[in-house]
Amino acid sequence: MQSLGLEKVLWIPTGKPGYRTPPVASAFDRLTMLALALKDEPDFEIDSRELAPGASPYTVDTLAALHADRPDDEFYLLLGADQHASFRRWHRPAEVKRLARLAVFTRPGYPLAPSDAMDVRMSPLAISGTDIRARAARGESVADLVPAAVANYIVENKLYR
Repeated sequence: MQSLGLEKVLWIPTGKPGYRTPPVASAFDRLTMLALALKDEPDFEIDSRELAPGASPYTVDTLAALHADRPDDEFYLLLGADQHASFRRWHRPAEVKRLARLAVFTRPGYPLAPSDAMDVRMSPLAISGTDIRARAARGESVADLVPAAVANYIVENKLYR
């Protein structure tokens, strides 16, 4: 937020994308975990529109809807360098770039952002959602990887097992 001068960050959990394997946890569980993780962050907001029945799985459609809802706001699409590497294969990438400025975070094994995106410098995190889910599936603790409330929720609800 600081490096980009943002007033707020919208977190938008993905619904059921038709172009990849659907999420393992239910939409309800993912939304609950996100709310637990962001509980004490006043500058963060959750937008659950992609979880609605029949919602488009495409970023371009979400951005168009956000523009309609918030016509005076400027949007930045925050993504990791791993996602940016495949950006040209996204649905209507030129339209995505028209609707939002791309801001790309460093990810291990990926080059810095090219000239079509803002380079957001930060120390790469040595964790991934895939690793967290795999550890939880093996019954290992994820308490050192996620907020305590989220780790407890995963255990209490036997997620990823």
